[in-house]
Amino acid sequence: MSKYEKLWKYLKEKDQDSYELSFEEVKNILGFEIDHSFLTYKKEACEYGYEVGKISMKEKIVNFHRSEGAL
Repeated sequence: MSKYEKLWKYLKEKDQDSYELSFEEVKNILGFEIDHSFLTYKKEACEYGYEVGKISMKEKIVNFHRSEGAL
């Protein structure tokens, strides 16, 4: 089980085409702050039908969008 699985399941359950979550919102979902390992794990989002888009360190937000072909 990935340490980010709660986040991926959250995206899938909400079932929106795109999301913009603040780092704080991600922390509330996961129970911990995202770190540099997120860059390695972000590819797992595809298994749940999403891709990680822009990650803004300045604005402290992460964008997610539904993967091509995901239903």
